[in-house]
Amino acid sequence: MSNYQELLAQKAALEKQAADLDKQLQDARRAERAGVIAQIKSLLTEHGLTVADLGLKPGKPATGGSASAGRKVAPKYRNAQTGETWTGRGLQPKWVQAAIASGKKLEDFAI
Repeated sequence: MSNYQELLAQKAALEKQAADLDKQLQDARRAERAGVIAQIKSLLTEHGLTVADLGLKPGKPATGGSASAGRKVAPKYRNAQTGETWTGRGLQPKWVQAAIASGKKLEDFAI
């Protein structure tokens, strides 16, 4: 059975190995990207195309991010007195916190 010091040494060795692998992954990705970029530039030049021809904006990634990023969410709760709304996501607004502290239930504000 291993003692504590041996286990710590094994852990340190594994963490160093993981860090080395992460560096290798980053280097491989960087090299692969450079090759792909060179290939794309060559094809653009060969066919006389520009970034604008592809419908891309310079300096922007080709992907638009996640499908739900920036999407508006319908409110689920409304303060009948002030008309303020809350989607139910993120931190509770102060009006919700105050109402719950005064004994009301969240369901009382459901739309």
